[in-house]
Amino acid sequence: MNHRLASLRKVFLLIPGAGIALAACGEAPQPGEVPAAVPQSAFMERIAGHCGQAFAGRIVANEPPPEGTDPFEDQALIMHVSECAEDEIHIPFHVGENRSRTWILTDTDAGLRLKHDHRHEDGSDEDVTMYGGDTTSPGSAMRQEFPVDQYSIDMFIREGLDVSTTNIWAMEIEPGERFLYELARPGGRLFQVEFDLSEPVAAPPAPWGH
Repeated sequence: MNHRLASLRKVFLLIPGAGIALAACGEAPQPGEVPAAVPQSAFMERIAGHCGQAFAGRIVANEPPPEGTDPFEDQALIMHVSECAEDEIHIPFHVGENRSRTWILTDTDAGLRLKHDHRHEDGSDEDVTMYGGDTTSPGSAMRQEFPVDQYSIDMFIREGLDVSTTNIWAMEIEPGERFLYELARPGGRLFQVEFDLSEPVAAPPAPWGH
């Protein structure tokens, strides 16, 4: 993890009494408050622990069903934890032969950020790409939520996708057991794909010929 996460993890997890020392400096969290970097650092480390591995998934929630053709129906779903840098993780999400999607998790000074990188086969950007959101709470080592950001709202409106302006994405991970990707909209849409982390599969070719 980056310097921000590493430093806080050392302070709160490795040094007994560090909370008292920080309290004297006016920097300690209030009673019952968990520093955001601690669960978020653990969350990123849990995913990075599967770096280089790919896993098969299945749809566990898809309500209400989309109108028309469902691009996920009867398709092999595979996530691949392909790149794990100090403060960023790339996870291509393959839907059958479609390799246009990559989830990008980034540690920022304010928390964690999720972006959806969508590209054409030649690697050029699709019209709707790099949308997502930032965490607004510490979350937990298992689950992080990403409410839609303003950049994405503006893009959705511009592209006639107003229904997506209330999106909340989430990810959950139980190392060696399961990984969950979720899209939810208040009062309506719920889409979840769950991946089996207990049994790695062969990684598909890298997207965009990389």
